[in-house]
Amino acid sequence: MTNRKPPGVSFETWIDRQIREAAERGEFDDLPGAGKPLPGEGKPSDDMWWIKQKLESENLSFPLPGTLALRKDAEDSRAAALDARTEAECRRIVEAVNDRIRESRTRPLSGPPVFQRLLDVEEIAAEWRARHPVEDPPAPAPPRRRRPLFRRRGRA
Repeated sequence: MTNRKPPGVSFETWIDRQIREAAERGEFDDLPGAGKPLPGEGKPSDDMWWIKQKLESENLSFPLPGTLALRKDAEDSRAAALDARTEAECRRIVEAVNDRIRESRTRPLSGPPVFQRLLDVEEIAAEWRARHPVEDPPAPAPPRRRRPLFRRRGRA
């Protein structure tokens, strides 16, 4: 615990002396990030830096207004549909986002006015089929001749 500031000594001198003595004792030697540049050094000052840092540390995305969030959702859903395992799953993803787009047209969303077009299910399904060509099944092996279990001997 630190001592109280002695009377007659300025705060700056008293604090500087405590920092110097701690540095001489080596109390700052093993701090995390020692020898590394400060994060954000050289970047322009941003009033929202702490919010952006918190969102990044919590692995969250910046909250978008409703209209822009819908547009981002449509782009993400299109990419997810193209990466789907089956064409039926691809179509389900596109239909789900189209339902959300239709719903957004019935109620106002926050943010700038942005008209989001419905995704073309057939166009995306065709692109999915182009990315996932059907492999020809392997040719069936020729049938094996079966030998009779019991052979008749001595018959002519």
